[in-house]
Amino acid sequence: MTDLFDFNRPPDAYAVVGNPVGHSQSPFIHTCFAEQTGQHMVYEAMCVDEGGFPQALGNFIASGGQGLNITIPFKQDAWQVVDELGDRARRAGAVNTILVRPDGSAFGDNTDGVGLVRDLTVNQRIRLDGVRILLLGAGGTARGVVGPLLDQRPGALMIANRNVERAERLVADFQADAGSVPIEACGLSDLHGPAFDVIINATAASLQGEALTLGADLVSATTVAYDMMYGSEPTPFMVWADAQGASATSDGLGMLVEQAAESFLLWRGVRPETGPVIERVRWRLAG
Repeated sequence: MTDLFDFNRPPDAYAVVGNPVGHSQSPFIHTCFAEQTGQHMVYEAMCVDEGGFPQALGNFIASGGQGLNITIPFKQDAWQVVDELGDRARRAGAVNTILVRPDGSAFGDNTDGVGLVRDLTVNQRIRLDGVRILLLGAGGTARGVVGPLLDQRPGALMIANRNVERAERLVADFQADAGSVPIEACGLSDLHGPAFDVIINATAASLQGEALTLGADLVSATTVAYDMMYGSEPTPFMVWADAQGASATSDGLGMLVEQAAESFLLWRGVRPETGPVIERVRWRLAG
């Protein structure tokens, strides 16, 4: 664990990299974690132009930075440029967390999947084993959660994306991990019932304030709808699911905090308590 009490040196530097990134609650979350665990660190948001991630990473390491969180649209860019991949990142084909080692090398990990599963199963007590799951989207965020979702042994997993070829590649990449779990791909326009037990939106539509065009037959009175995006108001996806009669809807704030806690553990050697921080961020968004 990092020395908690040596405040004669500058604080260790961390950041979240994305585009857009101004909306991110990650700096506040990690500041809460640092206060809770007595860590000497600072955490900032960095907006990087598309195509500029390798240079941004190099500059961050050269400046003495200790670790990064990676968000849209750089998770697969990060996967390609880190010096070493952890098992979770290798499996996902995407990186959302980078640890800068003392020799300046970059170790890539992926905490998205464990964050999602922990929020669903621990915080919200939603059962995933044996149920039919629909995952919307096939980008870097979706890649990070497919493996951990399959580890829960659902009854079936459908991955739907506007670009069906991208969804099919994702299914092919995880076919060996699926075991006896049926895993399929389709286009968003080809989706139809019977209704799913759990629908997870991993697209960026809600981030852009857009609603997906989805059929009402995907939802029943027992369906749980989960949007990985979050905000002060229900997302367009949550509004749609509620209108179709879903039993429960949730945004991805809990996932954000849970995956952040896993990143913090990698960086600092201690896992913070997430419940109080979820409440603080929710209150902050509401204010």
